[in-house]
Amino acid sequence: MNPISRRSFVGQASFGLAALTALGTTADAQLVYTRADWKVSEFDELLKNPARVKQAYDVIPVGDGKFLNNIKNSLNGLHFGFGIPADQIKVVGAMHGPANMLNYDDYVWEKYRIGEWLKVEDPKTGKPATRNPFYFSKAGNPPKYASQDPDSEKSSYQDTSMQALQARGVKFLSCHTATEEQANVLIEKYSLSQKREEIVKDMLAHTVPGVLVVASMVAAIALLQSEGRFSYITV
Repeated sequence: MNPISRRSFVGQASFGLAALTALGTTADAQLVYTRADWKVSEFDELLKNPARVKQAYDVIPVGDGKFLNNIKNSLNGLHFGFGIPADQIKVVGAMHGPANMLNYDDYVWEKYRIGEWLKVEDPKTGKPATRNPFYFSKAGNPPKYASQDPDSEKSSYQDTSMQALQARGVKFLSCHTATEEQANVLIEKYSLSQKREEIVKDMLAHTVPGVLVVASMVAAIALLQSEGRFSYITV
């Protein structure tokens, strides 16, 4: 068996049909969502959001979650630096490729050894993460902040957790296509006995709160730009 390395996975945004077939049969997979399969109405509401400034982050590499700091900087810069009211800012984290796994909870990270696969270390242990280290705030659950000063590291304005960013209005998206492809990679890497669709359904039942699973992220980004008037940034 030749396990797929993180480098080779990051180097490609998606697998072609031939590559998927080489990894395993596609007969048990639902590779394509139709409109009836997911929450299209929730995505349509996102497109119609009337905010003055709308920004979509196209995120593929995990990169130690540094893109979350970029999102935090966007929110702070727009609000404090340019004086845009917080309710007139809408930021979307469109995560696919390896970053898609940030949309899933500790159960998924432990069961499918996500930290080991993606070479993500738990900052508390220095070992491969068996929990999602990017979701929960260090300020507790729910977060309780010691300061309201935006310059303070102890304020919500400097909190780069997904949980804190969601509280500030950020919407995180997960890619169904990526989840299907990644389930197949996990089967190959760890010699799992489950079928791909069993793993996908298991993962989808364990998205972190507030995440919207879209049919295809590259398609969703196109609509965010063309119909939703979201500016585009990739990190």
